[in-house]
Parts: sequence; C-alpha cells; structure tokens
Amino acid sequence: MTAQHDLTMRMIPFLDRHLVYPLIKFVDLNETYPAEDLEKALYELFGNSNMVDFTLELHQKINGTEEVPKEFTEKREKVLAKLEDMQAKVKNVMSVLNKPEVGAALRQDKSQNLEYLKQNYNITEDMINILYEFGQFQYSCGDYGGAADMLYHFRVLSTDSDRILSASWGKMAAEILTGNWDHALEEMQKLREIIDQKNFTSPLHQLQQRSWLIHWSLFVFFNHSKGRDGIVDMFLSPQYINTIQTTCPWALRYLATAVIINRRRKSQMKELVKIIEQESYEYRDPVTEFIEALFINFDFEGAQKKLKECEYVLSHDFFLVATEEDFMENARQFISETYCRIHQKINIKDMCQTLNLDQEEGERWIVNLIRDTRVDAKIDFEENTVLMNTPITSVYQQVIERTKGLSFRSQVLASTIKKREQAANQPEGAAQ
Repeated sequence: MTAQHDLTMRMIPFLDRHLVYPLIKFVDLNETYPAEDLEKALYELFGNSNMVDFTLELHQKINGTEEVPKEFTEKREKVLAKLEDMQAKVKNVMSVLNKPEVGAALRQDKSQNLEYLKQNYNITEDMINILYEFGQFQYSCGDYGGAADMLYHFRVLSTDSDRILSASWGKMAAEILTGNWDHALEEMQKLREIIDQKNFTSPLHQLQQRSWLIHWSLFVFFNHSKGRDGIVDMFLSPQYINTIQTTCPWALRYLATAVIINRRRKSQMKELVKIIEQESYEYRDPVTEFIEALFINFDFEGAQKKLKECEYVLSHDFFLVATEEDFMENARQFISETYCRIHQKINIKDMCQTLNLDQEEGERWIVNLIRDTRVDAKIDFEENTVLMNTPITSVYQQVIERTKGLSFRSQVLASTIKKREQAANQPEGAAQ
C-alpha cells in the first residue's frame, strides 16, 4: 500500500491549512491517495477561507459543474468590500510609518514609539492593531507577500505579547509560502526564542508551540542551505528531543535523514541511535529501521533490505524527496565503514551484494571508499577480497586509556569538593 509510510495525515493537525496545501498537491502527484479524496479534503480545508475563487474551482471540479452558486458570488463581494475597507484604514497608518522623519524618530522602546505616534500623528494602538488584522485577512486571501509586510510592521510597533506571537507564526508561514528561505529561517529562530522565553499559562501550551515549530521548521530545514546543520542542532536539543518523544516521534525520520546526509554530523550518530532504540516501540519506518539494523543489530542483510525501502520512502516524502541521492550515497558509506570495522577479510562480491551494487560499480565504490576515508586496507584482486589492517589495541593499552579518563574526572571532582569546603569555611561576610 503506497500510503503505508506517508506522514501527511499525521502532520496536518500541526500545520496551518495553507501549509498543508503543498503537501496534499505532492501526494496527489505521487498518487498516494485517490485524487477525489484529496480534492474533497482541500475543499474542507479551504471551504470557509477567503480564497473564494480557489474554493469555487474545487466545488465545480468535485460536482462536475460549471455553475457558480449564489453563496460564492455573495462571499466574493463581501471579501472584496472588506479588502477595500481595510486597505483604506491601513493606508492612513502606513502613510505615517513610511515618512522618513518617523522612521528616524522611532526607538527600541515600543511604549515610547506609540506615545510619539499618538502625540504627533494621532496614531492609536487600535490603529496599529488594524495592521495585524489586515495581515491576517491578506493571508486568508492567499496574499502572502502583503501579509508578511503588514505583520512585520505590526510586530515592530505592538506591545501585545500574545498578538506578537501570533503575528510571528503568520509571518513565518507567509515567508515559507513565498519561498523566502532566509527570512523564513530568521522567523523560525525568532519564534524559537519567543517560545523558550515566554511565560505560558501551562507547560502543555509551550509543548504544543514546540510541536508546531518542529513541523513548520521542516519547510525551512529542507530548503535552506544551512538547514542540514540547523535541524540536527534544534531537534537534538533537550527541549525539542523531549517534544519529539512526547508528541511527534515520526519527526525522527527527518532527524535521522539529516544526520545521515550530513557527514559533518557523523559524530552525533551514537546519540541518534540511542534515541531511535528508545522510541522503536512507539514509531518505526524504513529510515529508523535502517539505522537500527546497521548500528544496533549489525544486521547487514537487514540494513540492505531497509535501504531499498528507504529509497521508496524518501522519493514519496514531500520534505525528503530532494535528499534521496545524498541519503543513498551516505548510507552506503555507513554500511561499508561499519562492515569494514568488524571484518578483517572482506569478499568483494559479498560486499557488493550488501551495498546493492553490481560487481563493477561495487569495486569502484570500494576503491573510492578506501581512498576517501583513508582506511588502512589493501585489495587482493586475485582472490577478489579486501584485507583490513586493523590495529589491535592491547588490553594493557585499553586499561591505560580508560584510567586516563577516570583520573581526569577524579581530579575535577576533588577540585570541586575542595572549593566547596573552602567556601563553607569562609567567615561570614568575607566574600563581600
């Protein structure tokens, strides 16, 4: 069944409906679900939005008619009238904000700015709130560029923390939908700061905000040039790995893919393996099972089988489709490196089968691996084998290495105890 590993339906509750649209179009393109069901799902999503022409088109398609129902005509007139009314109200505020002397007079202190605008231009807080309302309205009409601009100006002036948070979500979504990845990354970072620093009414509310950010951030991480580093840093941070484990374990697919395709983050594979092992009872897919087979069970046959499944999963995942080639290349390197570490003599034919490559391609791969990773090995073409020159560390040397670490930790501990004793023995007030 093609929808077996599709995550779209799990993600929808964590996304704004406008962000759901590209995911639904993608699964439609891949024929993951029946086209009629997807059209109905889109109609349900956007039916009560202000995108009247779009919903009318869906209505006509679903019902096989060219007729324009009366309610669509009436709604279109209402939307256009409201748009005109709000544009007129916003024009007055924006004409003031666009004055060079106003720009020069505004400071970091928002309360001071509002007082300045009120005294000199009769701009009240209610008029500033119109920017927020108009930004929301533009977004609901599908004018994402206009929405981003309005929400930016509102956020610069407003002191309402709840509306600032809401405007930040709206601006991030607008930047994603217009493909402004640099601005989208900035907005994502601002949102992360706000969520971490804001005093929420309950921890559950903060958890919900982090859950949303995990899902919205996928658009940025898999489109921005710095995304491969960013996703690993964010998702592996204590607050976010806790959120993933609590509310959305399927996000491990994206973290696992990012670690595999980013060779600079190879050192974090051990941490990832531990998390995947902990969560295997809660969530599994070919990507996490590939890591489990290779790094936990050392099952090379199982890893090879899962790698074939990964190829299909990645090509049918909206966020990961562009990573498929890098993933397959790096996954094979992880297989061969692990295989080489635990074997002293490797049959090239067996290795090619493990990597799912033909003989010629496999030989070329092994030669490149030895050259690029500088593995201490040589190829015996007569016997068609690779001989690994693995240096064996004596038990004596292993004891020395471990004792070094233990000795250092003991010194640190002794030093800390000594400092605490000294602080405790100090006469009261001596430190002042």
